[in-house]
Amino acid sequence: MQGDDLDQSASDLGRGIGAGRIDPVSLTEAFLDAIENHPDAARIYARTTPDRALAEAAAARDRARAGTRRGLLDGVPISWKDLFDSAGVATESGSRLLAGRVPAQDAEVLARASRAGLVCLGKTHQTELAFSGLGVNPVTATPPNVLDSTKAPGGSSSGAAVSVGFGLAAAGIGSDTGGSVRIPAAWNGLVGLKTTFGALPLDGVVPLCSGFDSVGPLTRTVEDAAQLFAVLDNDKPVDLTAANASGGHFLALDGFVMRDCDPLVQQAYQGALDVLGKAGARITHADLPQPAALTDLGGALFPPEAWAQWGDAIDAQPGVMYPPVEQRFRGGASVSAKEYLNGRAAMQKLRRD
Repeated sequence: MQGDDLDQSASDLGRGIGAGRIDPVSLTEAFLDAIENHPDAARIYARTTPDRALAEAAAARDRARAGTRRGLLDGVPISWKDLFDSAGVATESGSRLLAGRVPAQDAEVLARASRAGLVCLGKTHQTELAFSGLGVNPVTATPPNVLDSTKAPGGSSSGAAVSVGFGLAAAGIGSDTGGSVRIPAAWNGLVGLKTTFGALPLDGVVPLCSGFDSVGPLTRTVEDAAQLFAVLDNDKPVDLTAANASGGHFLALDGFVMRDCDPLVQQAYQGALDVLGKAGARITHADLPQPAALTDLGGALFPPEAWAQWGDAIDAQPGVMYPPVEQRFRGGASVSAKEYLNGRAAMQKLRRD
């Protein structure tokens, strides 16, 4: 394997395996070697799973040689955030509250990925119990930002993003409740897909807010995100070979969602809209009030759900958590049932609108 191979997209690696140019075992060994030799590996991976990875890679190699590959990503190595259960391997969601927690079986999405032939490299660091967008975790480890080592990596799927950004995984699987895939993807120059709540199963995923949690990939390309979503959804990828934008109608939000947007990002976004427009799509710009209003409801919704989930465990072990994150959880204790229920009702109305 060449070092440059580790910088390819997951889909390109899959095409290389399908064409016989890339051996899944050699590819997996190269990723494991890169992890072992990276100076910040211990800040990125909570633990690797080399035995599992090499066994899965060997099976993928056999399928490739027999012409029985299970899909484009069969044999491609990826990382998993440390809140996805993995059989026989510690899954601690970045918190000492769960130290030594070893599940008996894989999370459903991890099981689906394994059945599709993907290779599990290991578990990546994250914010404690996934409750912060900064990605800072002095309790276990804070991964370095790929683009600027003096900056925070973004969270809570910090290690998932950084593992991809540094070429230590072809893609990473994270979770997103209020930005935990989108933020680290943006801060490390990657694609982050926030999937619709309920689209992917949460069985075997350590919860933060069970009414909002979602599973999503962090990748190098939009194609990779689409391919991985299909795998996790136990479905076939959408075939865009004959797709035509003519007749499509897209709503481009202005105002709140574009506030403080980096000029280069805004330029790239507008460029994408221009491509769609030239391809025959109709683009409508609007500044709608609902996104800002929904964001303002977060304080009445996320903290009380998080506290209901984890309050007893936090009270049983006070001072174990990183204080700023613990304070975020404790903020949910002061939200009344009336505030919470009114917030959910307001959220549902804004969604309908």
